[in-house]
Amino acid sequence: MKDTERSAESARTYEGFTDEERAAMKERGQELKSATRRGSRGAKADGESDVLEKIAEMPEPDRSIAERLHALIKATAPELSPKTWYGMPAYAKDGKVVCFFQSSHKFKTRYSTLGFNDSANLDDGTMWPTAFALKTLTAADEATISALVKQAVS
Repeated sequence: MKDTERSAESARTYEGFTDEERAAMKERGQELKSATRRGSRGAKADGESDVLEKIAEMPEPDRSIAERLHALIKATAPELSPKTWYGMPAYAKDGKVVCFFQSSHKFKTRYSTLGFNDSANLDDGTMWPTAFALKTLTAADEATISALVKQAVS
């Protein structure tokens, strides 16, 4: 089989990224370009407005959950800087994303996600959770999230 026939065959069978994943990657590229243009001076203030803008674009109930998480994370860990990350609200320490919120609407899933990256200090033995499904937020959920965020930045 010729190389051109092989690549054409691969193109037909390879599923690749979804439209939502491609859009998220494109948003990440724009975020990197914006951060470069801003420099370090305006990054924190602009990051906050970018996050609030992304939250405002979300449909309910994701918007309410994201608004509450934003307030909770800022109150619990003021040292984290809000920023967007692949088009999602995220919170970084020393430039590294510690945690993020992924709207169920963004990737058409049945629940939203609060996720923690490897820079989060959540280590507990040989295995620990790094992502949590969210359909609503109760007072108990908020207390758990607050404790996780405190541990993540410790």
